[in-house]
Amino acid sequence: MPGLLRGVARTAVVAGTATAVSNRVSRRQAGRWAQQEDQQQASQQAAPPPAAPPPPPGDDMTAKMDQLKQLGDLKAQGVLTEEEFAAQKAKILGS
Repeated sequence: MPGLLRGVARTAVVAGTATAVSNRVSRRQAGRWAQQEDQQQASQQAAPPPAAPPPPPGDDMTAKMDQLKQLGDLKAQGVLTEEEFAAQKAKILGS
C-alpha cells in the first residue's frame, strides 16, 4: 500500500506541475499575441490616411479656359476694363 500511495502522490505532483507549466506558457503566449496586436493597431493608426488624388489636369485646364472665355466676353461687351481683365486673367492663370 505505501508503494501505491507513493505512486499516486508522484502522479499528482507531475500532473500538477505539468498543468502549472502549461498555464504559464499559455499566459505568456497570450501576452505576446496581445502585444503584437497592439503594435499592429498602433502602426495602422500612425499611418496617415491616403491623400485625395489631385484633379485630372484636363479638367482643371478646361475650367480655366472656360473662365478665360467668359472674361473675354465680358471685356468685349465693355463690362470689364483692360486692367480688370488683366488682373482677373492673372488670377485665373496663377491659381
